[in-house]
Amino acid sequence: MFDVRKRYRLDPSEYDDAHIDAFYSKPVSLLVPAYNEEVGVVDTVYSLLNLRYPQTEIIIINDGSTDSTLQTIIDHFEMKPVKKMIREHIPTKQVIQVYESAIYSNCILIDKVNGGKADALNVGINISKYPYFCSIDGDSILDEKSLLRVMKPIILSDGEVIAAGGNIRIANGAKMQLGSVYETRLPENYLVIMQVVEYLRAFLMGRIALSKFNLVLIISGAFSVFSKKWAVEAGGYSANLIGEDMELVVHIHRLIKEKKVKKRIEFVPDPVCWTEAPQTAKVLRNQRRRWHQGLIESLWKHKKMTLNPKYGAIGLISFPYFWLAECLGPIIELGGYVYIVAAFFMGSIYYEFSIALVLLFIIYGMIFSVASVLFEAWSMNTYPKKRELLHILVLSLTEMFWYRPLTLLWRCEGLFRFVIGKSEWGNMNRVGIAEKGKSA
Repeated sequence: MFDVRKRYRLDPSEYDDAHIDAFYSKPVSLLVPAYNEEVGVVDTVYSLLNLRYPQTEIIIINDGSTDSTLQTIIDHFEMKPVKKMIREHIPTKQVIQVYESAIYSNCILIDKVNGGKADALNVGINISKYPYFCSIDGDSILDEKSLLRVMKPIILSDGEVIAAGGNIRIANGAKMQLGSVYETRLPENYLVIMQVVEYLRAFLMGRIALSKFNLVLIISGAFSVFSKKWAVEAGGYSANLIGEDMELVVHIHRLIKEKKVKKRIEFVPDPVCWTEAPQTAKVLRNQRRRWHQGLIESLWKHKKMTLNPKYGAIGLISFPYFWLAECLGPIIELGGYVYIVAAFFMGSIYYEFSIALVLLFIIYGMIFSVASVLFEAWSMNTYPKKRELLHILVLSLTEMFWYRPLTLLWRCEGLFRFVIGKSEWGNMNRVGIAEKGKSA
């Protein structure tokens, strides 16, 4: 709350203009991995072309799409085949062809053999020419000042900050034109509304606190900036893990501690990246179990950091917290639900106390959810309508009865898949985040 209040008193626009010259010294390569993203990739690229930032290059990596993603990009941006030398800092799958836009001189398209998102990003790193790169999902839209603001801690820290992640917002149902979101509203789908609240709680509440003490282990792969030097030294994105974005952050933290250098990884709440949220339980299930499996894979790969004083607060605080609360938390909580149901039928439950606890959990969840929405409104200066706030309030009352048990179950599935060694992304069908007829 103190951090949000401090930011609220600043005028971010004046702050942007005051440091615009400094950004010339830190040009950024924008990497857009795209696999079957024909629905939203054009809007994503337009949003990058609209960014207020002095020096950027846009690198779209078509990762062997089976739909018309490649042809859609070629047609919209008049891509022409070119010969280009690629320095292989990181081993990747074969690059088939490189294209450059005849309209936008800073826009490049790479067509490559399918190798997964991590491999596509590594190809982008190899071909990029600037010292910093920003990864953006192929279904995401950036606000025009997002890159300026996520780069601020990197610029103003004089190199101490080597990676930064921005805020992610759900844009299902948003009105959009040429890659710019000009009106947002609360979606009607209950699953999506619960994800809106969930995102606000996770990003606005949790990561601000962790970032303050350099304890962030996750910055979203949908919108994050890295020093190319440090990313290459960490071996780039790990192609054999599902949670490639978290693993890179953890690996860089590990390098920082082993080299005994004073570097930071920060979460920046001001920048906003709009992304599409799953609209069906099937797609949401695939996403959540994949996220949880990726989390466990990253923690397991770097397990020697756990409770290891050599890695400072990361090893002594972050790792134990993520192991206990994030990794094992779903099993513990789901076990609690099962116990309550079993105790109810066995008659060994103290009803008055149980009802009091249930009411406490409902009220706690409701207050936490509404507080997240209000803090977001306060920090972004965009206040929700009373009807939307009431809608969120009512839904938050029901969260523990349907949405939370479902997500816990799916996360437990991710843990089980990790144990049996099953690793796949699952189907993530896109329907597009813009309203029909409103997108370019």
